Amino acid sequence: MFTGLVEEMGTMRGMTRQGEAMVLHISASVIMNDLKIGDSVSVNGVCLTATSIETHSFAADVMPQTFRNSNLKDLQSGNKVNLERAMIANGRFGGHMVQGHVDGIGTIHQVTREQNAVVYEITPANTELFKFVIPKGSITLDGISLTVVSVNDHTFQVSVIPHTLVQTVLNQKRAGDTVNIECDVLGKYVNHLLNYGSRGQQDEGKPSGISQEYLAQHGFA
Repeated sequence: MFTGLVEEMGTMRGMTRQGEAMVLHISASVIMNDLKIGDSVSVNGVCLTATSIETHSFAADVMPQTFRNSNLKDLQSGNKVNLERAMIANGRFGGHMVQGHVDGIGTIHQVTREQNAVVYEITPANTELFKFVIPKGSITLDGISLTVVSVNDHTFQVSVIPHTLVQTVLNQKRAGDTVNIECDVLGKYVNHLLNYGSRGQQDEGKPSGISQEYLAQHGFA
């Protein structure tokens, strides 16, 4: 589990690829302080496992499922990547609950400056994600915890403060570039529970006890 507060920008030293399987080699400094083999690291919002560690770098495997559903396959040597270690239980929870399980890829449609902020307009490749994208709700782009400021039928917008731009790779992205999208996990759980019975997955054929009417009757909707 992560918070979406990027700790540092690492640098791609290189990668090896065989089909849709990859091994990423990433240089870093801050996260290397206590990183151990087997630890989880968010790389541009994707939860990966450190499989080998050197003094100033680590390696992580990318499986075919991750290759197909994220933009890690587009990385090249020298590219910067957002890095965050898994959260610990004794610190402040400054972002939101981020799993590092990417839901899809989005394309930056437009970048505009609004006084001290920069607004990014994103077009998701999979329009099904819009059911989890709500104004003032949380969303993760390349591992960065952000707030949705507006949504329409085809795009959504996030507004980014100067500190976040300086500390993350979002500052290097332009219209046409891609970002990894992870929607708020709470919304995904609610959606699953509401639709569980309708997919024929209920144990022993019993209908789901949760519905829109149930939530309304009990003050949740």
